[in-house]
Amino acid sequence: MGIIIGIDVGGSTTKICGFTDDGKKLIKPLFVKATDPLASVYGAFGKFTQINDIPLENVSEVRVTGVGSSFITTDLFERKTKHVEEFNAIGLGGLHLSGLRRAIVVSMGTGTATVMADADKDSLVYLGGTGVGGGTLLGLSKKMLNMQDISLISELAETGSLDNVDLRISDITQKNIIPTLPVETTASNFGKLSDIASKGDIALGIINMIFETIGMIAVFASRSYGISDIVLTGNLAAIKQAKPTFEGLGHMFSTNFLIPDIAEFGTVIGAALTYFREEK
Repeated sequence: MGIIIGIDVGGSTTKICGFTDDGKKLIKPLFVKATDPLASVYGAFGKFTQINDIPLENVSEVRVTGVGSSFITTDLFERKTKHVEEFNAIGLGGLHLSGLRRAIVVSMGTGTATVMADADKDSLVYLGGTGVGGGTLLGLSKKMLNMQDISLISELAETGSLDNVDLRISDITQKNIIPTLPVETTASNFGKLSDIASKGDIALGIINMIFETIGMIAVFASRSYGISDIVLTGNLAAIKQAKPTFEGLGHMFSTNFLIPDIAEFGTVIGAALTYFREEK
């Protein structure tokens, strides 16, 4: 068997990876940025095969997914090309990166999608999602901070504090009304926005609001299926604030949030893995 390539065509970036040895060996993923989906796909494919010294004849099949994959209507470079459901790719990618057999997998992209993935039952169930995600972060940051670079927004947020932004339980009551929730738990995102809030405070408030919204949707999904493990994938998983925020939510709601290595490539890895799932 030759190499199976996966491609995830997003709104602004295209990610690509490959598998050899019947899906056992991952060829390091990469991504390219381009505003045109077709340009980014062909650019990513050429860059990936050149860097890894992969002759076209060694590529057995290409699996494509993502919002921009609809622009791909023919085989890429005369290699068999198949479209796959993005939600299946999300689930398979999350299980592969985490090493789990059963989990709620959350893809934090422009928006957010949740999938229940169970390898033992060969089950992948799309549970829904939210429009809150990376697009929300960029849109609010553009309006409130005049910034659109996520890495710089995250860096600015490191200087911020939520004390001038969020309303906490401790701000509205002296009693511990819910024993499992600490008094610093958010009662209302941006519910205490102060006139003296700095740009760093606001940046942190935006990120915190997005992560808490995503986290609670994931917690509700985990409770519905009795699954305590939640795997976070997508570009937002790489933000520095992700780990501490989700660890705090996990502690409060007795869930295990996992951010695996190269989490941002979860969906494209899952896209390639759909080939081996079908082969089985």
